[in-house]
Amino acid sequence: MEAPLIRNIGIMAHIDAGKTSTSERILYFAGRIHRIGNVDDGSTALDWMEQERERGITITAAATTVDWKDCRINLIDTPGHVDFTVEVERSLRVLDGAVALFCAVGGVEPQSVGVWHQAAKYGVPVIAYVNKMDRVGADFHGVVRKIQEELGANAVPVLLPVGEGEAFRGYVDLTRNVETVFEERGTKIHFDEVPVPAALREEVGRWRRNLIEKASEADDALLGKYLAGVEPTEEELRDALRKATVARKIVPVLCGSAVRNIGIRRLLDAVIEYLPAPEAREGPLVALAFKVASDRHSRLVYVRVYQGKLRAGSYVLNATRDRRERVGRVFEMHANRAVARESLDAGEIGAVVGLTSALTGDTICDEGHPVVLEAMDFPAPVISVSIRPESRADEDKLSLGLAKLSEEDPTFLVSVEPETGETLIAGMGELHLEILVDRLRREHGVAAKVGRPQVAYRETATAGAEVDQKLVKQTGGRGEFARVSLVLEPLPAGAGFEFVNEVKGGNVPKEYVPAVEKGIIEAMRKGAYAGFPVVDVRVTLADGDYHEVDSSERAFHTCASMGFKELLRRAGPALLEPVMTVNVVTPTEHLGAVNGDLASRRGRIEEMAARGTSQEVRAAVPLAEMFGYATQLRTLSRGSATFAMSFDHYEPVPFALAEEVAEARKAQETGR
Repeated sequence: MEAPLIRNIGIMAHIDAGKTSTSERILYFAGRIHRIGNVDDGSTALDWMEQERERGITITAAATTVDWKDCRINLIDTPGHVDFTVEVERSLRVLDGAVALFCAVGGVEPQSVGVWHQAAKYGVPVIAYVNKMDRVGADFHGVVRKIQEELGANAVPVLLPVGEGEAFRGYVDLTRNVETVFEERGTKIHFDEVPVPAALREEVGRWRRNLIEKASEADDALLGKYLAGVEPTEEELRDALRKATVARKIVPVLCGSAVRNIGIRRLLDAVIEYLPAPEAREGPLVALAFKVASDRHSRLVYVRVYQGKLRAGSYVLNATRDRRERVGRVFEMHANRAVARESLDAGEIGAVVGLTSALTGDTICDEGHPVVLEAMDFPAPVISVSIRPESRADEDKLSLGLAKLSEEDPTFLVSVEPETGETLIAGMGELHLEILVDRLRREHGVAAKVGRPQVAYRETATAGAEVDQKLVKQTGGRGEFARVSLVLEPLPAGAGFEFVNEVKGGNVPKEYVPAVEKGIIEAMRKGAYAGFPVVDVRVTLADGDYHEVDSSERAFHTCASMGFKELLRRAGPALLEPVMTVNVVTPTEHLGAVNGDLASRRGRIEEMAARGTSQEVRAAVPLAEMFGYATQLRTLSRGSATFAMSFDHYEPVPFALAEEVAEARKAQETGR
């Protein structure tokens, strides 16, 4: 059964598509705020962090709740920058629907593709809003085509713009067959609904037939009417569109201009009309922790309740970690402002104080009915830097601050080099780490010195290999004995690690097999080629031997670790580097210089396309060559070009360069 009066939605887009401006208008028209904030002057309600207001970008997903007509909408505004992709990933995991924003000029941009695939991964129904229709170069139908071609979506216009660019004045609602015209009168914008003018009736009729045809594909009753030439009622068309949208068979497309307040009310109506309500499931509590936010004073765990009721003061089970915990207080969140609640019901999103062990992806449930929901997967970091406090007095504060930040962000990893004791932090990009270091200073009072960015290289094998490794130690009393026969096979890129046990006849007792696997995994953390983690290999335990007295888990762990190191040396080890997809938009006059610079960075130009008076270039470029690119691009284009970069895949480093990296790594470690 559905809870008919709730919608859990997210707003997702490429950076600068107008996402926060749209969210701000939603809050204003729904009565949540009484003054529209501005991104440029740092007064928006949802971008509340100091860094967000200073930089004019969204860094962390902000949750809020608004009431529209008879529906409560739980809204999460997500970042558009690829470095903060974790915020989009975990938000979509708990949402029932999403609004994808597209710039009417930029169309489908790099992060548009990323967030679209994330929504598809979790089966989240989407409606599209083409924003900035008042911009010079706006092309509504061009954006619809790009959504169809580049995202493979069945994009279907529900609204048609009336005019584009400076001539944009409103839209025609194809479901109601009326035109809504907006007019500025002094400081306010008024809108009037009028019949479709004669000059637009033919075009409107064609697009309305397209809408009915697409909607009827998901509704047999509507299909019958369409084939019989009978016009559907507004309610019949809306119901069919909802059914098709929820089934992810179509993507309704709306349009407007957030900064001119055009189309926002219609977007809110569309959220209610087309996106699904959460299931209101009775029974024992089942909830998912999808975000942790902490500072020096408090720790908030954001949760989505799927079943039952989460009550303040109750005891719950963290089934993921098998920990009993007490829920302290329960809140409804409005960005960084918390409103106390007695409880959260099934279908609701809120935050909890008191869950001290919960991390992103943990299942919170009733103590008597343990259940574990599907875990959340996050991309591995691609860049790292060393970090140390400016004074010894700050060492403990640095460790505590890093621990809190890594609790919040699963794509932010902290490690210590075992040989040198140096602390390393790893993340999704330079901006990601820059923001986190800044948060250390502001939120945790730690001034830190940061080393140069380091690429997160990986190692792999290029050939198969075998090794028979024996460990024999006898120093008086009980000794150590283990023998393992290991076989290594390379796996395809991205396959990860596989361990196979093929020992027959008990030559390696089954209680020692897990120790063999753990020994191999430990050895994989530091490869034989240049000391980077090893990926994409299968290791088979083919045979072995043991001693009834001298064998132990520790002996097999050590023996397997030694054996894997030798195995990798025999298997033609190779160095892998992260390769990024780089999208550059540049005026045509600077295209040659931009392409030449990308080529000098070992970049491969994969696609070029005209975008108005500019050119868009998509290239694959190794991350190692992209440090400092923002400054260089500004110089080449006199500040007129922009770029976006996202991780795509790992690929082998050319041999000569790999040797340089390996030598530099060894020199770095011996010189520390």
